[in-house]
Amino acid sequence: MLKLIYFVPDTHLESTKHAIFSAGAGGMGDYQCCAWQVKGTGQFRPMENAQPFIGKSQVLQYVEEWRVETIVPEQLAKSVKQALLDSHPYEEPAFEFVQLIEI
Repeated sequence: MLKLIYFVPDTHLESTKHAIFSAGAGGMGDYQCCAWQVKGTGQFRPMENAQPFIGKSQVLQYVEEWRVETIVPEQLAKSVKQALLDSHPYEEPAFEFVQLIEI
């Protein structure tokens, strides 16, 4: 089992969750669409050749974003990753998969 963690602006919170849930993320036992989310502030500076969704090249940008965490079966990780990338507005979305171990 993996945990997916990603960051997304408010405008695309629900659409990204819908996409990853449709690809198989968020299932825990008899429950579906399970996630945890919290709002925070992200920062980035687009480089000269970037095409940012928010902000301007060479200018440090601060953005309110959601941190979303959910569970992903390992065999569905590639399709969940693609669903996230297809639904996310950023040119380079920040995300990670963390391996969970059973104790």
